[in-house]
Amino acid sequence: MHYLDVACRLLLAAVFVTAAWTKVSGKAGWAAFVGSLRQLDQVPGPLLRPAAFAVVATEIVVAVLLLVPVRVAGWIGFALAGCLLLSFTLVIGRALSRGNRAPCRCFGASSTPLGPIHIVRNLILVCVAVLGLAGASAPGAFEVPYALLAGVAGLVAGILITAFEDLVALFKPTAR
Repeated sequence: MHYLDVACRLLLAAVFVTAAWTKVSGKAGWAAFVGSLRQLDQVPGPLLRPAAFAVVATEIVVAVLLLVPVRVAGWIGFALAGCLLLSFTLVIGRALSRGNRAPCRCFGASSTPLGPIHIVRNLILVCVAVLGLAGASAPGAFEVPYALLAGVAGLVAGILITAFEDLVALFKPTAR
């Protein structure tokens, strides 16, 4: 394992665990997520629940693959994460192009309408998946202290990414 691999694994695992957990941790979270899919108007009505289930199941699979310290699991996890994030980005872009600014329920209840910031966040995460794939493929000596530091950095970055909307809102000028 390379340090870049470790950092990217923990960053993306934190993001996907948080995303899945906020959707399945209770009836209200699940209902809000399915409702947000309905508001996005990208999935036909009868397919809403299966699509919601597929999203959450894939998020969980990605997190598990990234937490398994085996090179092949990392490759698959990073590739699947990148594909899922690109899919999310395309859905958001399509919704925005139609003028749909339904709130994003990526990480639980949020009243923040969809916007370019969601596309930026997802593209940053796609880059992390690509970097992680490169790190998982790179040879390197593994020293535990550096791996721990890389892991903590990745975990902290993952937590910050899940709060990205709120952090951006802190620095956004208020309308007068």
